[in-house]
Amino acid sequence: MSDTHAIATNELTKEYLETTAVDQLSLEIEPGAIYGFLGPNGAGKTTTIKMLTGLIRPTSGSGRVGGASITDREALIDHIGYLPESPPIHEELTAREQLEYHGGLRGMEPREIEERIDSLLERLDLAEDADNRIVTYSKGMRQKTGLIQAIMHEPDVVFLDEPTSGLDPRAARTVRAVITELAESGTTVFLSTHLLPVIEHLATEVGILYEGELVEAGAPKELVERMETGEDSTLEDVFLDVTTTDEERSE
Repeated sequence: MSDTHAIATNELTKEYLETTAVDQLSLEIEPGAIYGFLGPNGAGKTTTIKMLTGLIRPTSGSGRVGGASITDREALIDHIGYLPESPPIHEELTAREQLEYHGGLRGMEPREIEERIDSLLERLDLAEDADNRIVTYSKGMRQKTGLIQAIMHEPDVVFLDEPTSGLDPRAARTVRAVITELAESGTTVFLSTHLLPVIEHLATEVGILYEGELVEAGAPKELVERMETGEDSTLEDVFLDVTTTDEERSE
C-alpha cells in the first residue's frame, strides 16, 4: 500500500455483530482522480466513506488517505473534506457565519477564510444569500453550503455523498463543474451517488460495491466495453448486471 496513491486500502473490512458491511475492500486511487463509487442501498458505501474519513474504525484491514492512516483521525483530518448527504450545518447561523466558524476550526487564517468564502460563494451562486440564515435555505442551498465547507480548506481528498441531491438542473451543472475543477487542480474526488449519468459524465474511475464487496472496477468506458450486450451498452447496464442475483435473473 503506497503513499503515492491518494487513497489506498488493503482488505478493509467492517463487521457489525454477524453482518459484514464491507468485506476486504482493496482500493488504489490516484491523485486528481474522480472516483465514482456505486452500489445499491445497503451495499456498504456509507460505511466505507465513514472508515476512509476516520469516523468509524475498521474491524480489520488498513487504509491511507492523503498519506495519513485512516485510524489516525488527528493526522487524517488535515487532508480530507467530507460532504455527507445531510451537511453538518447550524441552521441558526448565516452561511457566511457557518463557513467562517468552520474555517476557524480548520485553523485557517482570517484573511484566507474571507477570500475563500467570497470566491466559493460566488462560484456556487450563493453570494446574494450568504447573510441569510440557513434555516431559510432550500435543500439545494444547504447542499451547496455544505460543499463549500468541505472544500474551502483545499483538502487533498474530498468525499462527496450525493452532492447534487436537491439541486435544480442549473445548480447541479454548477456543482458538476466545480467537481471537475477540483480534479483538474489535483484534488482527488471520491464521489458516491445514485445518479449514474453523473458518474458516467464525471468519473475517471468507477468502483461498484455489492453486499460489501467490490465486484467491478475500472474506467467507465472500460467497464462498458467488457459488457457483451452490444454497442449501445451503458454504465447502467454494467451496474444492473453485476448487482443482480442469479435468483433475480431467473424471475
